[in-house]
Amino acid sequence: MKSIIVDMLLAIALLSVWLGCAGFVRLTNALDRLHCIAFVNVGAGISLTLAVLIQDGLTSRSCKTAALLVLTLLVGAATTHAVARALYLRDGEDR
Repeated sequence: MKSIIVDMLLAIALLSVWLGCAGFVRLTNALDRLHCIAFVNVGAGISLTLAVLIQDGLTSRSCKTAALLVLTLLVGAATTHAVARALYLRDGEDR
């Protein structure tokens, strides 16, 4: 039963990555594309972390994966904000 849940979580992570890639290709605005990157970070990161926690339990590998998720979310949010601000200033404030 545990392996089925882990496989489903990994499939959700893979699906979120493919969905984010499809959105990135389809959207035309650079600011909209940043949402796809954030979606992949959150969707795949949480699914992968849950899969590792269910598979291994509370081990050093699962703690490292959870720490990597938190770091990715924090750094990803700061980087996305900086890129969005730079794009906004580059395109002008005529919106």
